[in-house]
Amino acid sequence: MEAIRKEEQEFLSKYHPEDYERPSLTVDITLLAVGEDRVENYRKLPKKKLRVLLIKREDHPYKGCWALPGVFATPKEGLEEAALRGLKKETGVDNIYLEQLYTVGTPGRDPRTWVVTCAYMALVSQNRIRSFDNEPSISWFDISMQVIKECNELTEHEQKKDIFYSLALECEEEVLSATICKRIEYKNGTVRTKYEIIENNGLAFDHAHILVLAIERLRGKIEYSDISFQLVPEKFTLTELQNVYETVLGTELLPANFRRKMADKVEETEEYAENAGHRPSKLFKRTLKEMSESKNV
Repeated sequence: MEAIRKEEQEFLSKYHPEDYERPSLTVDITLLAVGEDRVENYRKLPKKKLRVLLIKREDHPYKGCWALPGVFATPKEGLEEAALRGLKKETGVDNIYLEQLYTVGTPGRDPRTWVVTCAYMALVSQNRIRSFDNEPSISWFDISMQVIKECNELTEHEQKKDIFYSLALECEEEVLSATICKRIEYKNGTVRTKYEIIENNGLAFDHAHILVLAIERLRGKIEYSDISFQLVPEKFTLTELQNVYETVLGTELLPANFRRKMADKVEETEEYAENAGHRPSKLFKRTLKEMSESKNV
């Protein structure tokens, strides 16, 4: 081992990192929440919306466009540390659920230089949604993402499937939109997936692509994991939890079926929610068993 260490020291003494081109490294965070519709109607329960937090860029490039919160990473911190630092710095939000999403290094994605970004998805519960009404350069946008077209191409040796997403983001007077193509290629027993932004109006860089990745991840994980509990308060009504599922998946669920599905994941408390104009609803919380098992996954 001593000889190997000496060989390594000799190798490192002759190694010149400037011989290789190096990219800048950033982290971009898709912060998602489920919030109430801004349109008030006292006759009905407020409709829920999936939301993302965006920041208006004040400098070039993409000056005046909206972007995901993000920062340049430094050599003295891990990527998750950088993501948490970026969230805290740009939004004041911290101590929330965070998971690494994807690494994006498409050539030309940043006009300044070669920039690779490590994208993260962060989730915050509705009781912690902070208002930015007095900060015009930062805002929550309501999300709508729909599949508008699917195309299949089949040959003797390969199959291609294109899925076109329509992405719309709204916040008061601001309306942003994008069309993204997801291409899935099956060839020689392998699968490759690529994304291409076909049209983009108002979003900076390739953040429409990253946002689609985050929504796909959330929709997929909510079906088989406990990730939904990151989008509700510590104590919640079953209606609130069902609203999260319905908002993320974009479909209505039968209350009886949903209650059966959640039976071993939640437990009653002795508390009630005070709903104005409605009968108080029982509050629930995650079962300790469910929390313990999720930590071991």
